[in-house]
Amino acid sequence: MKKLMIAFLISGAIASCGGEEKKPAEVKQEEKKADPLAVENQKGLELIGSNDCTTCHKISEKNIGPAYTDVAAKYEATQANIDTLVNKVINGGTGVWGSVPMTPHPALSKEDATEMVKYILALKK
Repeated sequence: MKKLMIAFLISGAIASCGGEEKKPAEVKQEEKKADPLAVENQKGLELIGSNDCTTCHKISEKNIGPAYTDVAAKYEATQANIDTLVNKVINGGTGVWGSVPMTPHPALSKEDATEMVKYILALKK
């Protein structure tokens, strides 16, 4: 447990100090490369751009965390997977994509996290 907490604190410090946060306009520019089906969920894209998601994730290339297109390739858009990913976004997690833990976002509502996850899963090719 101590190791997990230490890893979480270190990754949080790295995430808060490193990387440039993209503005919604930059996310929209990257979104143009995305699958047209994902564009239907504009709210999800806007929520991703207005939160700190782009500090660790990019649409089509790995950053600190996995690319959204890689997440979409890994998970089918089932309700069970959507619920699992929404919980990961809100509560954080580790171990699925490597040793760097995902920062929790406890202030994010389930509804907003669901819109974001649905956008990401719509990027599946």
